[in-house]
Amino acid sequence: MTTNQRTAKKSKHIGYWVVTGLLLFGMVAGGIAQISHVRVNVDGMIRLGYPLYTMRLLGIWKLAGAVVLIIPGYGLVKEWAYAGFFFLLTGAVMSHIASGDAFFQWVAPLTFAILTVISWYLRPANRRLASTTDTPSASFQATEPQSI
Repeated sequence: MTTNQRTAKKSKHIGYWVVTGLLLFGMVAGGIAQISHVRVNVDGMIRLGYPLYTMRLLGIWKLAGAVVLIIPGYGLVKEWAYAGFFFLLTGAVMSHIASGDAFFQWVAPLTFAILTVISWYLRPANRRLASTTDTPSASFQATEPQSI
């Protein structure tokens, strides 16, 4: 591996942890605020027309997703966490837009949705699903028909 390749790999690794750290900070802070029914979150949910009981559920899922992203292994569950964050955050953006909210009211979920995609893209190999195309499974290999 050349010096440039090592530098690029190190930069990507640092970028992953910076972006993922920001994402995790937002999900943990938001999750705690939702579980605790912080007034600004309650007001926002009421303004958007969502029932308040969904706040605790969303908060618990945010905290669970943050834990999954930080621990090693569990590639498939990490994929679910990234997908969950992406759907949650883009749904929040669309809810704010549909409710007629100003840009400053939906820029935070948009920013965290972008951080989610960047973190997913930059994740190191040990935090990815094993590729199914690396070694074909015996059940998917073509075989000659057996004559009877």
